[in-house]
Amino acid sequence: MKTRVITAIVGIIVLIGVMFTFNTLLFNLVIAAITLIAVHEIYSALGFEKKDWLMYAMLIPYTLLVMTSNYQIMRRLVMPVSFLLVTFYAIYLVVRNGTISYQKASGLLMFSGIVIFCFYSFIRLKELLPVEQYGYDAVFFILLILCFAWGGDTCAYFAGRAFGKHKLCPVVSPKKTVEGAVGGVLGTMAFGVIITLVYSVAANRMEAFTRSNIGVSMYVIIALLGCVAAVLGIYGDLFASVVKRQCGIKDYGTIFPGHGGILDRFDSVMFIAPFVTMVITAVFYY
Repeated sequence: MKTRVITAIVGIIVLIGVMFTFNTLLFNLVIAAITLIAVHEIYSALGFEKKDWLMYAMLIPYTLLVMTSNYQIMRRLVMPVSFLLVTFYAIYLVVRNGTISYQKASGLLMFSGIVIFCFYSFIRLKELLPVEQYGYDAVFFILLILCFAWGGDTCAYFAGRAFGKHKLCPVVSPKKTVEGAVGGVLGTMAFGVIITLVYSVAANRMEAFTRSNIGVSMYVIIALLGCVAAVLGIYGDLFASVVKRQCGIKDYGTIFPGHGGILDRFDSVMFIAPFVTMVITAVFYY
């Protein structure tokens, strides 16, 4: 437990440092690096051999391209490169037919696609809500996503320990309970409202801090959004657990002592980030 707490504190400090780079290219590169580590964890978990390195190597430039696509010259390359990636994948499967599992190769690309899309959501928010026009709204929404995921996880953990009696999905994750899930949903909604309140107070004191209209309706939307996000977070956690169980591993990596790898920490973020990004931009800015 001590190791987990220390890692969490260090992680929060690093997160704050990363957010200070939000309006620079460095932020994109940090997100790209995190994404590549996550993709590598998938590659290792699925048991690919060294001779299959092309499957992993072709995702590296694609990830970098996607994470820097808020720059016009890069954005123009996303579609043709996506087409080339799919074409290369098809050719690769034909050439390697019989020596590589189609399920394993498809699993790598599908899981990697989910992870890339997840982290790209942060870049998308940066692109849609530039600081010059919207203040720090994008930073707020990124922190909101992380609070939805990690706040919900924390509440689910303590609610499960205190009240857990009925198993949620014993085959996939024996320790998860229905009571814990309910606590996670309520906790996620509460965390969403709290961070919105904090941002609202800060916005009132700094006129250039925000361009969003934080009123009663926004708190209601955030609470409802938190409810759905909590369910998606639980699903992301279970999805990652299924893959780990199928691969016969305990953790995806060791980059976070006491917590595991990138995917172990961001599993609940996988489906929350794209969903929240789409809803927030649709409801508040379009």
